[in-house]
Amino acid sequence: MKIFSKRFNRILVRLQESFLEENRENKKMLDTYLKLAEGKVTADELDLANAQLRQILKNLGLGILLILPFSPITLPYIFAKAKEHEIDLIPNWYKSLSSEDDRLE
Repeated sequence: MKIFSKRFNRILVRLQESFLEENRENKKMLDTYLKLAEGKVTADELDLANAQLRQILKNLGLGILLILPFSPITLPYIFAKAKEHEIDLIPNWYKSLSSEDDRLE
């Protein structure tokens, strides 16, 4: 039981760190779009902000897919087709959490 609680605590800490990092990146993105409105943004900053916006849209899309009826049936099919067409549906924050030593068994 103690091993389980250590793993669980480690997973929660990593999840918290991922959300904090995501929050910082979102603030940078919003600052960049404000600078864009003022005409003071570089192309590199705009590319980073657009990449962050794509990550947000991935999160929204994944959330919507999870609440749909029959999602346990449709999700594997959607992910298989996305992989077949080389479309990345998994947000980066989730990818950073999924390593072999952090999986609960």
